[in-house]
Amino acid sequence: MDGLEVVVTGIKLSHPIMNASGVLASTPEGVARLIDAGVSAVVTKTLTKEPREGYKTPITIPLPIGLLNAVGLANPGIEAVGKLVETGHSLGKPVIVSIGGRDPEEFLYLAEKALEAGADALELNLSCPHTPGYGVDAAKTIKTIKEVVKNTASISNKPVWAKLGYSRLLVKEAGAALEAGASALVLINTIPGMKIDVYALKPILSHGYGGLSGPAIHPIAVYSIYMVYREYKPEIIGAGGAVDWETAIELLAAGAKAVQIATAFHLKGYNIIKEIINGIKQYLKQTKRKNITEIIGSATK
Repeated sequence: MDGLEVVVTGIKLSHPIMNASGVLASTPEGVARLIDAGVSAVVTKTLTKEPREGYKTPITIPLPIGLLNAVGLANPGIEAVGKLVETGHSLGKPVIVSIGGRDPEEFLYLAEKALEAGADALELNLSCPHTPGYGVDAAKTIKTIKEVVKNTASISNKPVWAKLGYSRLLVKEAGAALEAGASALVLINTIPGMKIDVYALKPILSHGYGGLSGPAIHPIAVYSIYMVYREYKPEIIGAGGAVDWETAIELLAAGAKAVQIATAFHLKGYNIIKEIINGIKQYLKQTKRKNITEIIGSATK
C-alpha cells in the first residue's frame, strides 16, 4: 500500500493515472503499450459504428503551449472492441470503452456492443470539437445530453462516464448528465482552435480547425472541475494539460478522483506515467499525507 489507490465508480485502480481516449488504444498492440507504460486503466480510442479513416494530413500541429489536432475520430469501428477489452483484461487492467454516436440510438447500439465485449465502464464522447455529426454536434443541447446518458445508463450494468467539454453551460450540462444517470464525468475535452500559415494564408490543419490540448488548456480544466465539483460533488475524471505530478495534483485538488493524460505522452514520452506517480509519492511524503484521497476536492473546502 503506497497511498495511491483510488476507487472510481466502483473500479479499483492502483493509482489515479490513465490515458485519455485518443492515445494508442485502437489496437491490441496499443493497449499493451499503454499498460507497459504504467496506466492504471486503459481508455480506448472513441469507437464509432463504422470504421473511420479520419482526416488527411496534416492532422497534428505541435505548439509551444501544447498540441492542435484534428484526427477526425479515426478508429477501427465498434467491431474491434472485443479484442481491445480482451487484451486489457489479459494484462490485468480495467478497460473503459469510449464510444461516439451521431444520435441517441447510435450511442445505444455502441453501448450494447461494448458491454457485450466486457467493458468495465463506458465513456460517452459528448464533446469532440472537430468531427461534424459527432461529439459536440451529437450533444448540442442539454436535452440531447440527457437523452443519450439516460438511454445508455438504462441498459448498462457498468458505470457510464459522460465526457464533456468546456462551455459557459458546463455546470448545467454536468448536472443534466448526472441527473440522467451518469456515474461520473470526464472533464474536459480539447478546446476548439486553429493555426494559419501566414504565407499561404490558409489553415494548416487539413480540416481547418481542431482541438487544442496540453498545458494551454490546463487552467481551464482546473476551473471546470472545480466549478462542477463544488456544485455537485460527483465522481470526476480530470483531463486537460496534466504533464507532470504538480499539474496532476491540481486536477485532483479541484475535485477529480483520477486523471487522464494524452499530450504529455507526446511532450515527454511513455515514461511520463511513472514520473508522475513517483512525483505524487514524493508529494504525499513531503506533505505528510497517507493517502491521495486526502487531496481530492481539497481546494474547494
